[in-house]
Amino acid sequence: MNEFELIGRYFKRGAPSVLLGVGDDAAIVRPTPGLDLHLSADMLVEGRHFFADVSPRALGHKTLAVNLSDMAAMGARARWALLSIALPRADEAWVAEFAAGFFALADAHGVELIGGDTTGAR
Repeated sequence: MNEFELIGRYFKRGAPSVLLGVGDDAAIVRPTPGLDLHLSADMLVEGRHFFADVSPRALGHKTLAVNLSDMAAMGARARWALLSIALPRADEAWVAEFAAGFFALADAHGVELIGGDTTGAR
């Protein structure tokens, strides 16, 4: 079963406020009349989306860039972002460089980080 079959079979549901749901670059919801929100989430996995030796700054940039790209593909502009990250250890120098890459792109596009999640990884 490919990605789209899996989504269609197990995760696609409808709701009146969902204009475009699971299966595209971003979802579009209308929480109130006249207000459409575009939402996107991407997961980056070491070995699949980036190599272990990538610079933390480049990875921070890419982490936001893939979502900005999804927004652009839907004709939208991002204003806020959530960041979820799993780290095997909290290497302060690595995290500082990652954050620098993330925020350089965020600042260039007027995007504010408003939350997310951090956890440990193996």
